[in-house]
Amino acid sequence: MSYQQNLYSIIEPIPINRLTRLNRSKSWKYGYNEDDDIVVISKTGQIGEIYEISGLKIALPKVPGDDKIYKRSNKTEDQYWERIDTIKDLDKIKTIFDWKDYPLDFKNKYIGYIEKEFEYREEGFWFKNNGINTYITGSHYMYLQWSKIDVGYADFREANRLFFIFWEACKADERCYGMCYLKNRRSGFSFMASSETVNLATISSDKRFGILSKTGPDAKKLFTDKVVPMSTNYPFFFKPIQDGMDRPKTEISYRVPASKLTRKKIESKSEDQDLEGLDTSIDWRNTADNSYDGEKLYLLVHDESGKWERPENILNNWRVTKTCLRLGSRIVGKCMMGSTSNALDKGGQNFKDLFNDSNTNKRNNNGQTKSGLYNLFIPMEWNYEGFIDIYGMPVFETPDKPAKAADGSLIKIGVIEYWENEANALKHDQDALNEFYRQFPRTEEHAFRDETKQSLFNLSRIYDQIDFNGEVYKSNLITRGNFQWENGVIDTRVIFIPDSNGRFYLSWIPHKDLQNQVIIKNGIKYPGNEHVGAFGCDPYDISGTVDGKGSKGSLHGLTKFSMENAPPNSFFLEYIARPQTAEIFFEDVLMATVFYGMPLLAENNRPRLLYHFKNRGYRGFSMNRPDKPWNKLSATEKEIGGIPNSSDDIKQAHAAAIETYIDKHVGLVSEGNYGSMYFNNTLNDWAKFNINNRTKHDASISSGLAIMACNRNLYKVNQKRDVKVLDFGFKKYDNSGTVSKLKQ
Repeated sequence: MSYQQNLYSIIEPIPINRLTRLNRSKSWKYGYNEDDDIVVISKTGQIGEIYEISGLKIALPKVPGDDKIYKRSNKTEDQYWERIDTIKDLDKIKTIFDWKDYPLDFKNKYIGYIEKEFEYREEGFWFKNNGINTYITGSHYMYLQWSKIDVGYADFREANRLFFIFWEACKADERCYGMCYLKNRRSGFSFMASSETVNLATISSDKRFGILSKTGPDAKKLFTDKVVPMSTNYPFFFKPIQDGMDRPKTEISYRVPASKLTRKKIESKSEDQDLEGLDTSIDWRNTADNSYDGEKLYLLVHDESGKWERPENILNNWRVTKTCLRLGSRIVGKCMMGSTSNALDKGGQNFKDLFNDSNTNKRNNNGQTKSGLYNLFIPMEWNYEGFIDIYGMPVFETPDKPAKAADGSLIKIGVIEYWENEANALKHDQDALNEFYRQFPRTEEHAFRDETKQSLFNLSRIYDQIDFNGEVYKSNLITRGNFQWENGVIDTRVIFIPDSNGRFYLSWIPHKDLQNQVIIKNGIKYPGNEHVGAFGCDPYDISGTVDGKGSKGSLHGLTKFSMENAPPNSFFLEYIARPQTAEIFFEDVLMATVFYGMPLLAENNRPRLLYHFKNRGYRGFSMNRPDKPWNKLSATEKEIGGIPNSSDDIKQAHAAAIETYIDKHVGLVSEGNYGSMYFNNTLNDWAKFNINNRTKHDASISSGLAIMACNRNLYKVNQKRDVKVLDFGFKKYDNSGTVSKLKQ
């Protein structure tokens, strides 16, 4: 099966009549367009293609006429990015002061070229790439054309084009504080971030630019080895007047940022007018939670933010530095954050939380994500060195004939096959494999792989299943939504409503003949599909908590092996949420059990959920603990059912249930066949499960209870009958042989 990219898509959300009309009048404004829910990065008043990247709809400029599209050759196969030759006469000029000494006819000869460079910097650049009209933003153009890196100048990569388009949208969107970029190793982020720092700083007045990294020395190295050389190598017409040393160690201070040179200026001899009262600086800080606290920043570069180890905390730092980018409710600065991830307990978990809090599809009433940032993940196959062809495109699959790379070498194998060969070679060493995945991730799950040393369960099977699920999600096997009582009438029929923001994730919905199977006996409702499967639940009782966090309610549904039309031994429902009130959670659980007609085994140390079932007449849906007979249950257990979580025996049995299920039904279960456990949140929770600290593992608790509920017979206690031997005084004899003998 050929590789299917899903990094971005081209969409058409705007009616063609509206698009044409506003393009004709050049009325599209740079920034967020609330009416059409798009972010316009065009500065020409016209828009063309609209990309959707990481949930963000981004309107690019309209394709200009052919005379405004650069091409290095008329032959299609020879059309690709190549740094445009500079003008040697201008290369000799080092400062704006040298330029002023040149005669007017010299200036007039080259001012058109300089004006064009400022235009590309502002509006972006179009070029022919293998016959395709290709747009790069002004920031990307400055990176490719004018930002000198360790190997000279950067090659064009499609992945970086999309990165800069997304970054431009972050800058344009007034709701956004910047980007949180989850990357693979050696993707060029540090160079791109340094390039953007110099690009913005050299055209900004009275602005502050800051740099942070996983340690202070790393931030200093980025500053001295990348930012300073890029600034030093800028052409004179982009280079500002700099205070102090040419190669500073702690701060670049631009007394006068570069201003746009125009023909009008040189003819009116007014170039000196911009040399007063301007001040911009770039510096770096040591890594600490309160770095840049109380200061106002125009751009903050956050490099290696997924590698902050204790006692430093990227979450705490972001809460502080976020305030440096705003004045009141107005966002006045942006953050460019990017990193691979460490193992979860070495800073990776904090970065993962921040990345997840930056989901563009989850916004508050102010239109902002929880973190204020927008997250972006670019899989490794898009940006792996050695597998980018001359057109900047990844060679995903092994080509029929070798593809030519930008450096002239030949690419004979596809990056997917190469990566799989590397991963297969590490299968015997799970920690080494996970480190490889974190450095070169194909999925977000790869990027946040944890170390295996403290795992209770078989991580190889868990991670094999997670990898397999990466393809499953693309096939829409998981449906998200909520349950409702039909027509809003409680205790009638339950229906499922698909909803992209729903709390339930389902992989199997039973046929209508199996839905809402409820049996009533003596006024008590019982599940009619007990033979098909069961639920496990880890409830909570209190609607709100002091810190606003608290554990989540968790519910899992699991099928048994039955003759019904249901997938055998499969988790079909995952619910891990904390609605606004506990009562909403209780009703969610009740509706799910009624819809599937299956019983529930819930922890009873928080009994409100089970009382909710009893009071509504559903005591028959609440299973009793399977490890004790009825006459050994406490009065409360007889009243509401459920199972406690305090007993060591129960904890051990619960963990053993998950372990057994994983060994039998997760990962590669037979040749070419994988398990049907499609819920990665639960799989990841199993991977981190700590039997001595179960409070953080809601998903593991409820899923384990579902397994126990479906195998209740394994936990029944076989009671020994005390048989009393009665002595009636009869003697017993051994009658073998010729003479009977009295038995002793």
